[in-house]
Order: sequence, then C-alpha cells, then structure tokens
Amino acid sequence: METPQCPICSSEYTYELSDTTFGCSECGNEFTQADLEADKFVVLDSVGQPLADGDAVIIIQDLPVKGMPKPIKKGTKVKNIRINEFGKNEHYIDSKIDGFGAIGLKGSVVKKA
Repeated sequence: METPQCPICSSEYTYELSDTTFGCSECGNEFTQADLEADKFVVLDSVGQPLADGDAVIIIQDLPVKGMPKPIKKGTKVKNIRINEFGKNEHYIDSKIDGFGAIGLKGSVVKKA
C-alpha cells in the first residue's frame, strides 16, 4: 500500500507507524486513514446519496435558466458530472447539458442515476 499525503502540509514524505497510523516527516503530524476520509468534500443528491466525479444524474424538477427561452425539463439525464467544492451559491456540480451547455447544479435538484 502506498502511503498517503499528509492532510496538514500535503507532504508526500509520510511513513507508516502501524497498520492504521501514518506519520509525516516534514511537520510531525500523525494521522489515520479515517482522518483522511473525514476531510473529503462530499456532495449529496436529493435523496442523500453521495455523488462523485463521472457519475450520471437525473434532474428531478423543471429548472428555469436565466437567459434561455425554455427550462431544463424534469427527467433530463446528465452524464459525466464533476464535483467542484468552490461552486457559487451551493452549485457544486459542474455539468454539460445538450442544448444548454455548461451549467452548475445543486445537489438538491438531482438524483443519482
């Protein structure tokens, strides 16, 4: 198993202290695999399923889009989403929809396909 990066200083010079604990040679931080997983950014869909890069989702309600004559219809399938933790106004899902182009979506308006 490859040793993970330090969650504090992002150093790749870490070493295994035991089966579950790692240490960082640069900052001296000790951490576990659970610590690394707790720090990950997670976006949930409307029913509470975690979303990841590359997932496909389905729009669960009509979405009016500013500057477009028609809304995005309920039931539209969006493939190959990207999670962006720096999205504006909780729009953490970056996607491309045929006929509309690139758009940011909230997790509350999609369901994992």
